[in-house]
Amino acid sequence: MVVPHAGYMYSGPIAAHAYRRLAASGEHASIVILGPNHTGEGTGLSTMNNGQWSTPLGNVEIDNELAETIAKKSGLVDVEDEAHRHEHSIEVQLPFLQYLYNGSFKFVPVCMMLQDLETSRNIGMAVAESVKGRDVVILASSDWTHYESQKVAEAKDMQAIEAVLRMDETEFQRRIEESGLSACGFGPVTALTYAAKRLGAKKAELLSYKTSGDLTGDESAVVGYAAIAFAS
Repeated sequence: MVVPHAGYMYSGPIAAHAYRRLAASGEHASIVILGPNHTGEGTGLSTMNNGQWSTPLGNVEIDNELAETIAKKSGLVDVEDEAHRHEHSIEVQLPFLQYLYNGSFKFVPVCMMLQDLETSRNIGMAVAESVKGRDVVILASSDWTHYESQKVAEAKDMQAIEAVLRMDETEFQRRIEESGLSACGFGPVTALTYAAKRLGAKKAELLSYKTSGDLTGDESAVVGYAAIAFAS
């Protein structure tokens, strides 16, 4: 699924549509969370293969074996902490998952500073190959247009989202580039789309789309949020 990662008061209601769908599928052993690198810290592609992350709801353990498998199959992913130290795009998903599963899951963070098509496909391939035969959910954390008017944001976002719903990662990235769409996690979305197809997904569904303007009433400079689910 694609989920947003802004402040909960803004994007939380949209993320909740994704997590409601996830809740209906039962518990899962591990979650791979692909997120963009906003800080510029760390390496271009980064995961962690040991330890726990802490939230106000408790600790979540990293799936060491799965993280190492993804890094090995990719050949591009580094194992290091720095990229994750101040990055929010992955950590804000954990409380939703803790609420759903009461902490009975492990996760793998993959932080993407590099988000071009070839690199994103590499990550998608590595994740797909690594999770085959495992009870794993893949999340791509992304917000969409940043700080444009409501009308412009909706038009740009829906054009790009339409390519995701067609499960065409090449067209998705082309539309991102041509429109100058400021979606911060387009690489994770691309990687998820590619992985979903390799794992047999046949369709993608838009569960919810809103902007910050829908929530605050200020439509002059909004941020877009979407929840999208892939299924066989």
